[in-house]
Amino acid sequence: MKAGTKRVMVTGGAGFIGSTLVDRLLAEGYAVDVVDDLSSGSLANLADARADPDAELTFHQLDIRSGELVEVMARRRPQVVFHLAAQADVRVSVERPVFDAEVNILGTLRVLEGARAAGTSRVVFAASGGTLYGDTDELPIRESHPHRPLSPYGVSKKAAIDYLVAYRELHAVEFCALALANVYGPRQDPHGEAGVVAIFADRLLRGEPVTIFGDGEQTRDFVYVDDVVDAFVRAASRGGGLVLNIGTGREVSVNQLAATMMAACGGGSSPVHAPPRPGELRRNALDSERAALHLGWRPWTELPEGIARVLAHLRR
Repeated sequence: MKAGTKRVMVTGGAGFIGSTLVDRLLAEGYAVDVVDDLSSGSLANLADARADPDAELTFHQLDIRSGELVEVMARRRPQVVFHLAAQADVRVSVERPVFDAEVNILGTLRVLEGARAAGTSRVVFAASGGTLYGDTDELPIRESHPHRPLSPYGVSKKAAIDYLVAYRELHAVEFCALALANVYGPRQDPHGEAGVVAIFADRLLRGEPVTIFGDGEQTRDFVYVDDVVDAFVRAASRGGGLVLNIGTGREVSVNQLAATMMAACGGGSSPVHAPPRPGELRRNALDSERAALHLGWRPWTELPEGIARVLAHLRR
């Protein structure tokens, strides 16, 4: 490693958001360790980074629940850890709450123990703004709103934040938790359970109708992946001890999303409706003024532009 180079670690770094973050960190001259068990991430997402002879990238295929993670972190000594690895599907959390807790709570504890062993100065945590606050009509939601998650996934993310606070007080491991809205963009898996933009894009490009669960009037706050990655990089040195919302503050219904994407594709079959899914919120949008204040962050990618990039990526 070159003298003066800062070493960081990205858990979940082969995933959709994680790999985009890795690319940004490498471009800024960081030495990056990626931890990923490849259960949902893919080495294909890191292909360009791994092929770059100048990139200081080390990959560790490892489950964050494993005690080996603490050993790897103690050995590699990252100065900042970006913790994105998670069980991220609300429906899986409803069906398998113990598994969800093992990954999201016990996995986070392994990361924090590793940070303590490594002398890591800060953990930047991917929290869930889509589930942390529960259902509310007070939109867009501010960070002062009570945390009332309605799914095991949301509960596990809330518990992880509580552990971050405790480790800050007990062991001086600083943190910044980013409560993410619905992140979308290239590399999102169209065959996974999460990521409605990627799923809709894939079906529309195949000439198949999209499936809308419930009446389609449920709303989400869609924020583009490059904008989110910018927030993570800023949080490496700012926003200590805070939970910060990362979203656009705008509600978009699933029906509106489908119509916008169908128009971008030049039409398509009428959507198919299916029963609503348990544990899902009715409405969501996040106020990100605190992130603007503490990180100097604002979203800049408009939804039609982001959708066009997703479609172009899938066409390739």
